Amino acid sequence: MTNVQSVLHKRFEKAEKHYEAFRDYCHLIEKLSSVKNIFTIDVFIQMPPEEKAILDAYLKRFASLQDFLGAKIFPLLIEISGMGTVKMSEVLFMMEKEGIIDSFDNWMELREIRNELEHDYPDELQEALDDLKFCVDHFGRLESYYLNSKAFAERFTS
Repeated sequence: MTNVQSVLHKRFEKAEKHYEAFRDYCHLIEKLSSVKNIFTIDVFIQMPPEEKAILDAYLKRFASLQDFLGAKIFPLLIEISGMGTVKMSEVLFMMEKEGIIDSFDNWMELREIRNELEHDYPDELQEALDDLKFCVDHFGRLESYYLNSKAFAERFTS
């Protein structure tokens, strides 16, 4: 196994932990939302802290997995496949071309919503809840990016 393959393997081990927690928190949110509409202000305000913590934890794992894929995994996928590139936009276009992400625009949309929630703190609680719901509704998209990355890597590391 080359050094790059070894580093990629270690990064996937770390990403797997993010992914497992991300998936688990999504299941907890599904349970919560099956009994109450957690994305409305009135319900959210009445939620106990431990339920709100699940939403915070989900968002943290959503952001962590997306960050980790974009910054730590995708560039190594490019390297092991021999497609050499430098700019992040080029990396993302290569990930789209290889079918790892469904589109550059969808990746950027997830990134923008995540940034709004994590860095900009929307002024309106309903706006924040809508953005959080968007992230929850797009669990499958981010999950597919992770699983597609693993499958792609296996072609070059097996």
